[in-house]
Amino acid sequence: MIDTVRWKEKNPGNLLPGKLRIIDQTRLPEELIYLETDTDTEIYDYIKRLVVRGAPAIGCAAALGLGAVLQHSKAKTREEFLKDTRKVSDFLAESRPTAVNLFWALNRCINKLNNSTETRVELLKEILVQEGINILNEDISMCKAIGDHGVKLLKGGFGILTHCNAGALATGDYGTALSPVYAAHSVGMDLKVYSDETRPLLQGSRLTAWELKKAGINVVTICDNMAAQVMKEGKINIVITGADRIAANGDSANKIGTYGVAILAKYHNIPFYIAAPYSTIDIDIKTGVEIPIEQRNPDEIRKGFGKLTAPKDINVYNPAFDVTPNELINGIITESGILYPPFGESIKNMILSKNHKCK
Repeated sequence: MIDTVRWKEKNPGNLLPGKLRIIDQTRLPEELIYLETDTDTEIYDYIKRLVVRGAPAIGCAAALGLGAVLQHSKAKTREEFLKDTRKVSDFLAESRPTAVNLFWALNRCINKLNNSTETRVELLKEILVQEGINILNEDISMCKAIGDHGVKLLKGGFGILTHCNAGALATGDYGTALSPVYAAHSVGMDLKVYSDETRPLLQGSRLTAWELKKAGINVVTICDNMAAQVMKEGKINIVITGADRIAANGDSANKIGTYGVAILAKYHNIPFYIAAPYSTIDIDIKTGVEIPIEQRNPDEIRKGFGKLTAPKDINVYNPAFDVTPNELINGIITESGILYPPFGESIKNMILSKNHKCK
């Protein structure tokens, strides 16, 4: 598959020293470039500029990045090291506000150190890096399980519409929304995926189309405003998208345009599913109204990819995400199974089951 986020050891077999290694997704589909870093400013910049993107991948990159930065801490005591870790974590958490996996992963790393009785700074550094690797490995396993559950919704000959990129590039591996597609492909199921181009940064045409074509999967890219016509023509049997944050009632934030796709699917009687791991669910947020929506640089619309496509001083509104109300969602595909309405109850039961297993 695609190794979007990894820990790169300098000396194989030795956890430290090492660096966070990511694919530069701003260079796709023209070039496949890997970047390595161990500085907080670069990691912040990579997350902010969507060099690494997709909620699960952001969480994995932040966790591994935290370990990469803190391996250089000059702290002499446990207390000093914890203080340094919290400072870097707080800084990285400011990079993007909507993807809850970012905060989930950073908080998990902090809690791992807090719950440890280790006092030796060098071993605390290893614990931090290992927790980042654990988060990455768990994400890969969860995405694989999402595919195993989601493939049950698919049949040979299906046309699948997806929006943005929720594939291997957006996670540790396999993806969320695309994981059922990969699972179906592995058993020879004949599918056709329609990838919305996803304005304004074209994650659907630059990334989803690239990775599916690379995997040998039949993919057709369409402009965002073609989705209704493609549905009307009967080419779409199911819609599956990812999510960056899911509220306790099932309202789901995803890349801008997802809400419109869900409305179109409802009108055309096409089932609409969200695919996401439990780490994307924020039970502290009751409804989607409370989900913070990132506002991005107006020049992404004025002159996307360098060419002026609007008057250079025109006012621009550029929200990165929208929220799909739970009543438009047929189900949420998770690593624990498919959640169905009422989502408040099914989400609560899944989280309780997760917490029970962790005890």
